[in-house]
Amino acid sequence: MHKEIFRVALIGPESSGKTTLAIRLAGHYHTCWVPEFARDFISTLKRPYTKEDILYCAEAQIKSENLFLAMAQEIIFCDTELIVIKIWLLDLYGECPAWLDEIIEANKYDLYFLTKPDIPFVDDPVRENPLRRDYFFDLYKSELEKRNFRYEIIEGENDMRLNNAIEKINMHFKNSVSN
Repeated sequence: MHKEIFRVALIGPESSGKTTLAIRLAGHYHTCWVPEFARDFISTLKRPYTKEDILYCAEAQIKSENLFLAMAQEIIFCDTELIVIKIWLLDLYGECPAWLDEIIEANKYDLYFLTKPDIPFVDDPVRENPLRRDYFFDLYKSELEKRNFRYEIIEGENDMRLNNAIEKINMHFKNSVSN
């Protein structure tokens, strides 16, 4: 028998708390979370990344999520998804392959958490847009609305942010997910 796993994708601008929130939510719900493949991959490159690297990251993210799904308990948290990669490609190269849009539509999550950039920016070697976080937030929001995907904006700092997310999960999944 195949167990039902609710999938929650975290998307948002750089340094908007996605990874921290994914880790904390996975701990709260005693399940796993899927790391952002691109972050680790790009940080290990000894050269500037290319469009092909970004597309490779899209494919690897899907494979990684499928591996983690087998270990999940009731719910899984994905620390990014392909809308982020689409916006990244459009911003840098002005184009996105049609197959990526098709996968985004076919691989719809049960809920998207759009993380608001209302926390301080933390610089690191792979982050590129400290002054464009609101711009990217609006692009992600527009993409979610255009596709009519179920999403919630997650805001606040530390425990407030976590509690905001837990409240949204409880609201959307009612008695389907154990706390």
